[in-house]
Amino acid sequence: MGWITAVAIYFVVWWTVLFAVLPWGAHTPDDTDAGKAAGAPAKPRIGLKFLITTVVSAIVWVLIYLTVTSGLISFRN
Repeated sequence: MGWITAVAIYFVVWWTVLFAVLPWGAHTPDDTDAGKAAGAPAKPRIGLKFLITTVVSAIVWVLIYLTVTSGLISFRN
């Protein structure tokens, strides 16, 4: 696996995991002020979600890398 392929796979995995992590802990506020969307989360904690996404994506990427380099799954056949 070349480094460009590895980065591309990590990028796709990161975005997929981000969309899985975004709803975690998202609660709508009880009262909405004028000009705020009713469905917007009260405390989005996006930095924490980016950190969780990065760690989980790294673990998933390592598993993908080990699977591809071990020859268990071959994309050349």
